[in-house]
Amino acid sequence: MTGEQLEITHGPARAVVTTAGAGLRAFEVAGVPYVETYDDEPPMGAGAVLVPWPNRVAAATWTMGGETHHLEATEAARGNAIHGLVRRVPWTVASADASAVTLTVTVDKAPGWPFPFRTSISYEVGDAGLTITHVVANLGERDMPFGVGTHPYPRPGNVDVDDCVLTLAARTVLPIDLDTMIPNGATIEVAGTDYDFSAGKPLREVELDTAFGGCRPGDDGLVHHTVTHRGGGVEVWADPAFGWVQVFTPGEYPGKGARAVAIEPMTCPPDALNSGVDLRWLSADESWSGRWGIRPLSA
Repeated sequence: MTGEQLEITHGPARAVVTTAGAGLRAFEVAGVPYVETYDDEPPMGAGAVLVPWPNRVAAATWTMGGETHHLEATEAARGNAIHGLVRRVPWTVASADASAVTLTVTVDKAPGWPFPFRTSISYEVGDAGLTITHVVANLGERDMPFGVGTHPYPRPGNVDVDDCVLTLAARTVLPIDLDTMIPNGATIEVAGTDYDFSAGKPLREVELDTAFGGCRPGDDGLVHHTVTHRGGGVEVWADPAFGWVQVFTPGEYPGKGARAVAIEPMTCPPDALNSGVDLRWLSADESWSGRWGIRPLSA
């Protein structure tokens, strides 16, 4: 289900990437896990690469320039198209060495997606943790809209998620219809609400499947989200292009017997192909790149 398993290492750091979907299967340092892993098929989008859109497209339908496009309804229960076109397809290894690997895939149009494109992803382990770089290239002759996202479940070592604090760089939250999981209103400032994680809040009993926006970079120019405890934790950082983050707290992560938390950097919100909010565009032969990463934290 996951294809070839590609292991990269740097000192005590180790990551495993799959050729099916180019997904992140494992990342650990000195045997301590910093993402949730799995035995066979990735559960609940774990480690997935979300291109050319993250999250959902309402009713698997979108319109551009008066032309309506019908995507495959990959979230059948709700009738939506979810998480792009590349997370279940085989990718090709473009380059690899001991500490880094780059995979690529070309989509020569698809149902509801008349834009040929190529996307690559590079994983590299180093002293600062794991760095992931995305590239998207328009291979067509007309402007192509797109968004990029990813679906890691950062794990704070061997500490229970419910004993941790979640801190987000987000300043807004996007209301959704709970039946369709599609936005149904304008963004709301999180200050003064239960969705304000800017100063950190305990994760115990927090239930989220929520898109946050307005992610503010720190002094280093990067966006930072963390899951921490007294002994350390884990950080998901990203370029400012990833101004959105979906946070998901499933009640039980399969095979773990305990809760987990997904922190999903995104360049645009759910249903951006219809709303146009923070949707990115590539001209013919143009390309885009963006980075994010996972870093262990010590006390």
